[in-house]
Amino acid sequence: MLVSDLIAAASERLTPTDRRIAEAVLEEPTLLAFGTVSDLAGLVGTSRPSIVRFATKLGFGGYSDLQDRVRQGLSKQLSRPSQRVRQQDEALAPSRAALESALGRAFDTLDDGRLKTLAAPICDAKHVWILSGETSRAGAYAFLSGMKMIRAGVHLVEEHTSAGDLSSAAPGDVAVVFDFTRYRRHAIETARLLASRGVAIVAVTDGPLSPLTSLTDHWCELEVPAIGPFDSSVPAVIVAELLVAHITTQLRDEARENIDRTEALWEISGTFL
Repeated sequence: MLVSDLIAAASERLTPTDRRIAEAVLEEPTLLAFGTVSDLAGLVGTSRPSIVRFATKLGFGGYSDLQDRVRQGLSKQLSRPSQRVRQQDEALAPSRAALESALGRAFDTLDDGRLKTLAAPICDAKHVWILSGETSRAGAYAFLSGMKMIRAGVHLVEEHTSAGDLSSAAPGDVAVVFDFTRYRRHAIETARLLASRGVAIVAVTDGPLSPLTSLTDHWCELEVPAIGPFDSSVPAVIVAELLVAHITTQLRDEARENIDRTEALWEISGTFL
């Protein structure tokens, strides 16, 4: 399991000091991989015992075990062609470079194993409820558009109608939540409410310290770069489209039949010129 996954699993048990350590580990993994306990403690502004306690909270025997896990992860990351390309190309404008980095990281994160994990509860759900913050709205709409083509029972939950929309949500359903820093209160609180009622949560978010990761094992981490004055919507859209494509292959005949029915209705109604 990745260190980011271990941090997410332990997030509700982390103290404010632990969270500062976690943020430092996620932002500068090379410091943990090749530095000492004192180096990390000095960066965070805490004590050596606090660093060791943080490692044990993640399930490691001590700091050296955590360090070994991070080194393994860095070794795999630096062997990826996409990572090497991003490191070598220094001629891009800042916004384009940031977006290419985010896209490369999204594709690295969304390997077949991660897609399968995210898709499994969605494929089996009676109803699919889609929640979103402001930055991630484009991803939510892309996911809604694709999912409604391939299966029934897919709903976008709007803030002003959420109480009525979700009155029928129940165990056997899934909520797919797109949200990033600064985290929309409605999306997070609604996800918590649904989780408490037995609805499975699938989270598309920006790191293991997101409030969504404590609700589910089914989540993925995206890098969301600033493009000009705004956060980019592109990584969320990529996740949505890759998820829909993967779920389509899993639903097989059901997906094809739904697409055929939709196409037939479009033809009857003269939807397209």
